[in-house]
Amino acid sequence: MLLIKNAEVYTPARAGRVDVLMAGGRILRVEPEIRMPAEYCEVFDAAGLVAVPGFVDAHVHILGGGGEGGYATRTPELALSDAIRGGVTTVVGCLGTDGVTRSLAGLLAKARGLDEEGISTFVLTGHYAVPLQTLTGSIERDLLFVDKIIGVGEVAISDHRSTQPTFDEFVRLAAESRRGGILSGKAGIVNIHLGDGRRGLDLLRRVIAETEIPATQFLPTHINRNPGLFEEGIAHAKGGGFVDFTTSSIPAYIADGEVKCSQGLRRMLDAGVAGTQITFTSDGQGSLPTFDEQGRTVGVGVGRVTSLFPEVRDAVLQERVPLDVALRVITANPARILKLRGKGQLAAGHDADLVLLTPGDLEIHSVVARGRWLMKAGAALARGTFE
Repeated sequence: MLLIKNAEVYTPARAGRVDVLMAGGRILRVEPEIRMPAEYCEVFDAAGLVAVPGFVDAHVHILGGGGEGGYATRTPELALSDAIRGGVTTVVGCLGTDGVTRSLAGLLAKARGLDEEGISTFVLTGHYAVPLQTLTGSIERDLLFVDKIIGVGEVAISDHRSTQPTFDEFVRLAAESRRGGILSGKAGIVNIHLGDGRRGLDLLRRVIAETEIPATQFLPTHINRNPGLFEEGIAHAKGGGFVDFTTSSIPAYIADGEVKCSQGLRRMLDAGVAGTQITFTSDGQGSLPTFDEQGRTVGVGVGRVTSLFPEVRDAVLQERVPLDVALRVITANPARILKLRGKGQLAAGHDADLVLLTPGDLEIHSVVARGRWLMKAGAALARGTFE
């Protein structure tokens, strides 16, 4: 058993100074003045620290991504230590441009490996291309029969790397994902990669307008890619849809018009978007390619899960977004939208995932995942198998 005492707790709602008792990988109690005999429980005095839920990063290329510039530009797999340093205790893995040399079987194996190393994982079926490549032969079967598969994606639109799906193809994909989600009790969300193409959210708007599929079936990501797409995102979110900001592309693409995530959160809130409709993800281990006017790759970087929390911190310290509101975009919101039961909150019955922050500067001090210390007082206590 582990008892965290005297922390200023955000569940992510502000709960004040309360204690958090964990055992068996779950939270048992979140209450003032919990007392346990020392022989049965490790007690950690977190006085002067802020306790928040472990972070959920819902878009990570855990198996590596990239390849847009040839074989040498395939990016490396996620290392456990990166997740620990970033306070990320839950990841959703996905494939990207490359669904040939990267496979769903490999993605699932990597996810299970990260589970064994200490964090929680889920995956999406498919990749950029339509029709989708699935593990079992259909989206519905993947959702019904593979525990870790919770949705579809990332499916690319408005991008020169997309397979340019037709309206009918896109509708069928979304309908199958919705039906599979209903039957399996999962979210069945379609994660949509948005490129710089002039069509923006046109295809998504048409699906919502012309079919019975609701806006909440989709999570369009990279919404902060350019000013025009950002404005489309405001309208989409005010209409009841979800929007996702990408943190790894900051500051790489700021000169190209990318909207800084912390500033974008403030702007969307000021525009009347409900904070519950917004998520941040890192696009960790994804490639950050630079293309010329002919679409040729002229440079490439690598996304990092460690980019996730700094944008939340900047939203609080620089944009004056309340901490409880800012925390939701990487805790309660993705957990709710993706139906990740037991994630995203510090509450009795939930998984024992917790991050301790220093007050004032909000630096990551300690990380607990499923009741186990992964980082304590800045020192890493766990590493990946081959680190």
